[in-house]
Amino acid sequence: MQSLLTRAPSASAPTPDRRRRLLLSTLALLPLAGCGPEAPKLNGMDLSSMPAGDFHLQDTEGRPRQLADYRGQTVMLFFGFTQCPDICPTALTRALEIKSLLGADAAAKLRILFITVDPERDTPEILRAYTQAFDPTFVGLRGDAEQTRAAAQSFKVFYQKVPTGSSYTMDHTALTYIIDAQGKLRLTLRHQQSAQQCADDLRTVL
Repeated sequence: MQSLLTRAPSASAPTPDRRRRLLLSTLALLPLAGCGPEAPKLNGMDLSSMPAGDFHLQDTEGRPRQLADYRGQTVMLFFGFTQCPDICPTALTRALEIKSLLGADAAAKLRILFITVDPERDTPEILRAYTQAFDPTFVGLRGDAEQTRAAAQSFKVFYQKVPTGSSYTMDHTALTYIIDAQGKLRLTLRHQQSAQQCADDLRTVL
């Protein structure tokens, strides 16, 4: 369960009660995976019964972006922040491995989007350098505080600023969302899934 949330190290560890409340608030937003005889065998969670979320943000070149701009491609969507010490870079590194496992043809149909939950610090320049350090095709997206909140709520993503001395870190949901080429939300990939398990799941929607 702890993999659903990530945070940078802080001066004081969260209390068990607070961590439990954060985890429960995130889990309460997620539907149960299909378990009937017709349910696909997935390593992640089936979200096909949920309406697709959306966002109205800007890419790192300042162009307005929404989910419809990526219609025709399978979208792998992750919410995070550039100062995340572990979960976010691990997720983006795994995305590279997934592309390799899928092969060139399938990977060409896949678009990786990274939405920052920390637009206060993640300027377009910082976000662009961060995403392109993993792969030049990765797209960084950001908005103001209201746009960020609306995007997160649309996908039922939890995030929260947590003070750490003179600075702060971010708690946030650590799931990767998969939207198919028709714009339908299909599944989430759990952080603990291997790249191979993720590639197997993606083949059900590509």
